[in-house]
Amino acid sequence: MSLKNPRKKSTLAVKGRQTKWAPVWTILRKFGPGKRIHPSALTHVKRSWRRTKLHVKPRNARPNHYG
Repeated sequence: MSLKNPRKKSTLAVKGRQTKWAPVWTILRKFGPGKRIHPSALTHVKRSWRRTKLHVKPRNARPNHYG
């Protein structure tokens, strides 16, 4: 079974990886063991499916009624 829209799915996969928090060891490395900082403070790209939409457009497919 093939994917319905592979380009859209791959784009969403990339954007989903960009929302992840930084690993815990980076906080220890940057701020030291005494600091209590949330891992999301170090992430470069912050996205939320509730706050902002990704506006991923589907690829241009031929209409079904063209045959």
